[in-house]
Amino acid sequence: MTGARTAGLESHVRERLAKKPLLLMAHVVVGYPSLDANWAMLEAMDGAGVDLVELQLPFTEPIADGPSFVKANHDAIQAGTAWRAYFDLTARAATRFSFPILFMGYYNSVFRMGAERFCARLSEAGMSGFILADLPPEEAAELNAMARGRELDPILLMTPTNSPARLAEIGRQASGFVYCTARKGVTGRKTDLSQGVAAFLERCRTATSLPLGLGFGIKTAADVREVRGLANIAIVGTACLEVWEERGADGYRQFLKTLAAETV
Repeated sequence: MTGARTAGLESHVRERLAKKPLLLMAHVVVGYPSLDANWAMLEAMDGAGVDLVELQLPFTEPIADGPSFVKANHDAIQAGTAWRAYFDLTARAATRFSFPILFMGYYNSVFRMGAERFCARLSEAGMSGFILADLPPEEAAELNAMARGRELDPILLMTPTNSPARLAEIGRQASGFVYCTARKGVTGRKTDLSQGVAAFLERCRTATSLPLGLGFGIKTAADVREVRGLANIAIVGTACLEVWEERGADGYRQFLKTLAAETV
C-alpha cells in the first residue's frame, strides 16, 4: 500500500493530524544490527501505529548523530550494507507498509550517486522524500527542484541557532513538513523540553505554515506527551535503537506502543 506517497507528504500528515493531535516518526539505521532485524523493527512500527519512518543509509562520518547511531552506522558499513541492500529494503517496505518512508543520510552519499539518479532511485523505491542533515538550503536548490519533479519532498531542518531571517528562508524552501531540532548538537542526548523549546517552535511557526516535527533527545513516552501541543510530529530515533539493544524485539514492540499511546 503506497497511497500515502501518491497523496503527497504534507497532505498525508494533515490527514493523520485530523484524526489525532500528534504523529510519531521513528528511525532505522539500515543494516544494523541486521537487515532481518530492520524488518522486524518495521513490522513493530506498523503494529504500534507509527505514522512516518526515516530509513538511514549508513555513512562513515554521520556528523549529526550521537554515539549510538555512529556505532550503528559503522557496524552496518562493516557488515557490507550498501545502496543495493538499502533500496531492496526500502522498496519492499514501501510495498508492505502504509506509513511514508523517508531517506535519511548525508550529502556525500547523494553526490557520489548523482542527484538525478538519487531522486530516481528514491522514487522507484516508493519513498516520500529525504532528510540530508548536512546540506544547507542555499546549496540544495537544484537537488530539491529535481526531487519535487519526482513528487519527493526535501525535509529541511530548523535549529535553535537559526536567525529569524534564516528560518524564513528555510520556510520558503521547505515542503512536506519541517524537522525542528530541539537543541543544537548531535542526536541521542536527553533534551529538557521545558528549556526554550516552546519559544523556538513559535519562531519556526512564524517562518512556515507546514507541520512541524520535533526531534533530538525525545526518548520516553513522557517526552512524547510533552510534545503534544508544541509540535505536530514527535521524532524518536536513538531511544528506539537503545531499547532494541537492551530489551530485544519484544521490548521494542512494547516501547513503540507506549510512545504511540501518547499521540492519541
